[in-house]
Amino acid sequence: MKKALIAMSGGVDSSVAAYLMKEHGYDCIGVTMKLFQNEDAGVSRKKSCCSLDDVEDARSVAHNLGIPYYVFNFTADFKKQVMDRFVAAYENGATPNPCIDCNRYLKFNSLYHRAEELGCHYVVTGHYARIEQREDGRYLLKKAADPAKDQSYVLYSLTQEQLAHTMFPLGDMNKHQTRMIADQQNFYNADKPDSQDICFVPDGDYAGFIRRFTGKDYPAGDFTDKDGNVLGHHKGIIGYTVGQRKGLGIAAGKPVYVTKICPAENRVILGDNEDLFHRELDVEDFNFISFDTPPAEFRAKAKVRYRQKEQWATVKVTGEHSVHIIFDEPQRAITKGQAAVLYDGDVVIGGGVITG
Repeated sequence: MKKALIAMSGGVDSSVAAYLMKEHGYDCIGVTMKLFQNEDAGVSRKKSCCSLDDVEDARSVAHNLGIPYYVFNFTADFKKQVMDRFVAAYENGATPNPCIDCNRYLKFNSLYHRAEELGCHYVVTGHYARIEQREDGRYLLKKAADPAKDQSYVLYSLTQEQLAHTMFPLGDMNKHQTRMIADQQNFYNADKPDSQDICFVPDGDYAGFIRRFTGKDYPAGDFTDKDGNVLGHHKGIIGYTVGQRKGLGIAAGKPVYVTKICPAENRVILGDNEDLFHRELDVEDFNFISFDTPPAEFRAKAKVRYRQKEQWATVKVTGEHSVHIIFDEPQRAITKGQAAVLYDGDVVIGGGVITG
């Protein structure tokens, strides 16, 4: 009997994933990753997906299923690979996606190695995505069957080795089906709402978190237009992201938006909505999934934010792990630090981090 390590967050998705794996005859071990001390992030224990309540929810489901359950302490890895990266991105005028870093460095790296140590063949999560193996043996990451729940965008960093030892039992399901199963199994968390915020910033105040986390004061600076004319003063560049309109405190007589952040000059550039549209971008740290050796240039659909619909583009490979993307139509608020992910239909070609 093959062994599976189930990443259990205390939510309904990972709970049902554990149930399905057991139903399919796997020898399952339930695991919750302790990622940070709530007090270190300046939030209460009840306002985070990593709270004691969530651990107890996961433990309760594991007990109901009759599977072993453990809590692993990955706080040091999470601080280094997720929280520190999050802070550094904002300090350098970028807007990160910490869920991608958590998947890359924690769920499918630290937890993956722990699974190996425990003799587990698979790491299992409650993500809505699918993995298939091509006739030539290559593993593919595909969108979930339910477009409304598809999470393939945040999984683009998966390697061939990881894909071969990862399972997503919910990939062919929708959320209604997931909750029905949880209800039928009398899981305590069957009606638990989905987490909507970054786990270590549940109040959405990114700048406040960064100040508490670093203990640093980020100086005020100038708001300018694209010609350098001073329009007002900002409260520190960590409080802004490209495309932002609200909370600027500028009386310009018309709507203005953050169009660029210049950390070296401690300057935030404001402009009109049309100034946010661009066709081209550079992507680094690119992970190709569907290609072993990609063509020098190819057509694909791409998206530059989680909820965006993919758009047609020409992709030029500029290095072993870098591409240049030219969209057919201008895209709004392309943002440094976010991910650009390429698709061929339902298949994820690969993805990387936007650098310019």
